[in-house]
Amino acid sequence: MASRHKTKYIFVTGGVISALGKGIVSASLGMLLKARGLKVTIQKFDPYINLDPGTMSPYQHGEVYVTEDGAETDLDLGHYERFIGTNMSRKNNITTGQIYNSVISKERRGDYLGATVQVIPHITDEIKNFITDLPQNENFDVVITEIGGTVGDIESLPFLEAIRQFALENDNSMFIHLTLVPWIQAAGEVKTKPTQHSVQKLREIGITPDVLVCRTPRRLLTKEMKAKIALFCNVPKDNVVECFDTDSIYKVPLILKGGRLDKIVTKRLRLKCHEPVLDAWNEFVDKITNPLYHLKIAVVGKYAELPDAYKSILESFIHAGVENNSKIEVKLIDSENINSENVKAHLRKFNGILVPGGFGIRGTEGKIEAIKFARENNVPFLGICLGLQLAAIEIARNVCKIKNATSGEFQKRSRYKVIDLMEDQKSIKKMGGTMRLGSYICHVKQNTKTHLAYGREVITERHRHRYEFNNKFREDFEENGVIFSGIWEEQNLVEILELKEHPWFVATQFHPELKSRVTSCHPLFRDFVKASVENLKIRQEEQTND
Repeated sequence: MASRHKTKYIFVTGGVISALGKGIVSASLGMLLKARGLKVTIQKFDPYINLDPGTMSPYQHGEVYVTEDGAETDLDLGHYERFIGTNMSRKNNITTGQIYNSVISKERRGDYLGATVQVIPHITDEIKNFITDLPQNENFDVVITEIGGTVGDIESLPFLEAIRQFALENDNSMFIHLTLVPWIQAAGEVKTKPTQHSVQKLREIGITPDVLVCRTPRRLLTKEMKAKIALFCNVPKDNVVECFDTDSIYKVPLILKGGRLDKIVTKRLRLKCHEPVLDAWNEFVDKITNPLYHLKIAVVGKYAELPDAYKSILESFIHAGVENNSKIEVKLIDSENINSENVKAHLRKFNGILVPGGFGIRGTEGKIEAIKFARENNVPFLGICLGLQLAAIEIARNVCKIKNATSGEFQKRSRYKVIDLMEDQKSIKKMGGTMRLGSYICHVKQNTKTHLAYGREVITERHRHRYEFNNKFREDFEENGVIFSGIWEEQNLVEILELKEHPWFVATQFHPELKSRVTSCHPLFRDFVKASVENLKIRQEEQTND
């Protein structure tokens, strides 16, 4: 059992290039510290001026990750939750926009009367307030703060200055710098100069890292190379930790443990704790490496060239694969390329089909064709958010014979809107932060596939949408074999629908992928993959008989 004392703070910065994996390193360290019995949370500072990523295109920012309290946040928070198994909140993701918005609000209120409001001290003080506000009333042993961007960027300078000040004022903090040590193929050697320059840039603003985590394409760093990096970067040689590329992000904590990162941190911060207990994590990684089945599942969406748009879905498939002793080959298929003539050619080889969330009409007809294919050919299907709405439209058109069925998002004046805007959304003008967001209670109907998956009648799930199933059409759907197996009773809104006469066809208005964890796979993903395994077995048996 960890001893309780004042909170320790770890700041993670990145250098040389972006996309090195600060989020994965932060999450991995958090997992290792939690495995030692410590209470840990992780915070992300993003240097963009948007208040949150909610209005950004996925091409700009990837997936928007929604927390229990309805915050629209950076996708790294998904990694934090999946790795340490702890729910984040809006306090865990802070942007430059939020910082300036808070400071300007205070200035208008008169909090700074007589003062000229400046980056230093007002902006940096506000950043420090957000750091110390996070552990209040939570009694965290460790707060890990990831600084978005790359050292040298203008945008992140106020955050770096703030954490420099914070460390000066608090002896219970440390810095970890993630950097790149490239292998130059033409020269046939490792180059440490980018790391030296990155640390030099960091030291120019008054921060000397306590630990260097060096990304490499494979195991490359010898003792001599680590000693060289340590000498030129002014860190102890034992504090140079190699993090080489691997085929699964879930192996990164084990790589960092092999480099003694958790031991270095606990010693530096004088944390009293036991050795990490990693039995469940090791078992999970072993099952990733040694699956029994190999499945193919199609994700039919409009961001097929951008896997980060579906990050939580892809990770949920890894969790569900482990639960079902399966390796899942996920293929992202551009729905704009699918039509009634070629849908079979696109989808016939898959054991399951998923249609994810999204906004706008682009690519929706291709998704509807994919849903029809899954329904008519008994292919396991999972629809998420927009996936439920399009499933409702497909069923309305082709089963209930409502030929012109559509959504109010696509046709505002249609009489056949089986999906329509919620009443409390119709007067809203602002786009940011005004959807149905965060966790809501759902009551599950007994004797359904949904109830079989969850094993209980009351669940909570996270939402991010404006449109809902139109209850005017519920009776038509039920007469045609649709079961509304999940309802938000407070407003009598459909949360889940499924088909009675289908091996496994379930669609949800919420986002189940946001609550899947490494050691606690989401039940709907688990049962969807289980049904896909059965589809694989049936096909294999048919091929054997042929």
